[in-house]
Amino acid sequence: MKNLAAVPQTIDDYIEQAAVPEVRTILQKIRVTIQKAAPGAEEKISYRIPTFTLAGNLVHFAAFKNHIGFYPPVKGDAKLRRAVAIYAGEKGNLRFPLDEAIPYALIARIVKARVRENLEAAAARAHKRTARAKSWRGNGAQERRSS
Repeated sequence: MKNLAAVPQTIDDYIEQAAVPEVRTILQKIRVTIQKAAPGAEEKISYRIPTFTLAGNLVHFAAFKNHIGFYPPVKGDAKLRRAVAIYAGEKGNLRFPLDEAIPYALIARIVKARVRENLEAAAARAHKRTARAKSWRGNGAQERRSS
């Protein structure tokens, strides 16, 4: 499905390069599904495939000959992992066969879960940085007083 000769610069470019019109339609629907599930996410091309970011990489997707690949692997939420199990590839990535209905509602659930994961991780990183900064300032003040 992918034309490796021309590296896409935008998601629009990537979708336009899909050889089969039906696949272009599927890719566009996946894009809209992600946009609705993560309204603040930004679009880019990473690893030559469409990528959405929000406090880090959120999700990637790509067209292949017989399926749509969806990354990264789902983790954490046991109920969601069970729901995606039938689509799991060998490395945990998801494969949505092109000869079956694409599970757009499931994609939305995955994206919403990834948004939560990314925002929680970003908040934890910010808290850690703040605690480190306070600790550093506190140690410096302590040293100055004892001199």
